[in-house]
Formats: sequence, C-alpha cells, structure tokens
Amino acid sequence: MSFTNGGLVMLEEMLKQLPPSEKKIASFILENPRESITLTANELGKRSDTSSAAVIRLCKSLNLKGFQELKLRIAGDLQNTNDREFRDIEPNESPFSIIEKMTNNSIQTIQETAELLSIEELAKAVEVLQNANTVHFFGVGASSIIASDAQQKFLRINKNATAFSDIHMAATLVANVQKDDVVFGVSFSGKTFEVAKILELANKRGAHTISLTKYGSSLVSDQADIRLYTAATREPTFRSGATSSRIAQLHVIDILFMSVASRQYEQTITYLDETRNAVDTLRDNIKSNPKH
Repeated sequence: MSFTNGGLVMLEEMLKQLPPSEKKIASFILENPRESITLTANELGKRSDTSSAAVIRLCKSLNLKGFQELKLRIAGDLQNTNDREFRDIEPNESPFSIIEKMTNNSIQTIQETAELLSIEELAKAVEVLQNANTVHFFGVGASSIIASDAQQKFLRINKNATAFSDIHMAATLVANVQKDDVVFGVSFSGKTFEVAKILELANKRGAHTISLTKYGSSLVSDQADIRLYTAATREPTFRSGATSSRIAQLHVIDILFMSVASRQYEQTITYLDETRNAVDTLRDNIKSNPKH
C-alpha cells in the first residue's frame, strides 16, 4: 500500500457494509483508536465481544495484509494533526466562508483518496494502460465527465481512447474489444448497473478491466480485475460531496496519466508538443479566417 495511514478512513467508509462481528470491531477501534493499536488480535476480539478470527476477517475485508498493517495505518492517522472534519455550507453563507469550506473539503478528500490508493493496484493499472491497444472509458451521469477527461488526456499521448456515456454505444465497442484492450468503468457509488454490465461484458471478451469507485466492495468493483478507490465524502445537506468526489476521481485519473507518461517520458513530451502545436495552428487559422 502507498501510505502508512488511512486506517480510520477505511473503517469509517466500510462500517455500514461490514457483517455484524466485524462492524463491532470497527466501531470499537473508531471509538478507541489509541487503545486499539496497543492490543493483539486476541485482545481486541475480547474487548469488542467478538474473536481474533473476526479481527483477521475485518482486515481482509479492508484489503489489508493483516492486523499489523491496520495498526500501523491507525498509528499514522493518530500522528496526523490535520482537521479531518468535512463542513457543509449553511444558509446565506458568505463567499469567503464557502471558499474556505469547499477548499478544505477538497483537500481532505484528495488526501484521503491518496491514503486509500494501493501502490500494487496502481502499478497494475499503469501496466495495462501503457500496453493497451485501446482504452474504453465508461461512466454514466457525472462520472461520464471523468471518463471524457481521461479520454482527452490519453489521446494527447497518442493512446487510442474512447469515452461514451451511452450504454448501447459502449456495449457495441466492448463487444469487439481485444485481449490487450482496457475497459475502465467509473462510478463513484459503485452501484451503477450500466457500468457493472459493461465491465462484465468486457470480462467475457477477455479484456483488462479497471474500476474507479468509492472505497469498498460494490457491484462495479466486483466486476473489475483492477480496483482503484477514492474516498467517500460525508457532507449530507447539499451533497457538496458531489464536488469533492469529482475532484478525487480526477485526481486518480491524473495520477494514472502521469504514471503512464513518466514511463514513456520522451515519447510523451513529443506527443504533447505535437498536439499543442496542432491546437495552436488551428486556433491561429480560425483567428485569421473568422468567416470560415
């Protein structure tokens, strides 16, 4: 994993999905994080009225290697003095206050997303994206914006890429994918049926599949070979989390793009220069011939 923190974020975001015994352990840890990192798995099981086996199952549910990794991550969280509180806007709030709150929420979401990203899964994603003949990005609604942004980035480095929000168009493309192609499904909730079905179809065709969802097992992530996560957001009133989640998703796309670009650095510079020159030439032609 990429960071030695993020344990409390994982527990908070998975809490509602966990089976009863694991939920009891997670709740105990969230209420008593400092005490929890001093306990053995057996002691934690007793303190939470469960068992050491349930502690191990919890770690597996969090996609961690074991209880020691969970403790290390929680210890890292406790050393982090940053304010983790998400703040929603209120009636007649001043522009200054909205700027401050939205900026804080975005920073927190990006930081938590960084803590949830697995280096192993990221490396797998970069490998298949770099070697893909074509990458098909697919998202519905707000997630289609993320897919389009990803397409634009990868097209600029000469990677064949598509981004359709229409499921019939996406299904038509995926029905003809090759084994080296990548189908990349975006769904913040992880519950978008259309995205899950596109990934399922891609799996049947033998293509590589990647999901980008909020943290935890979901309809969409369960269909993917490679699973990337963003942090969930917790501001309920105006769902300003819709803005933070979009920023977190774009952040992951940027990380993937830069990782691929770094592995083919000289080529990337050439491609970016060529695309920039093409756009500049087009713009100059339009300015000099405004009537055409």
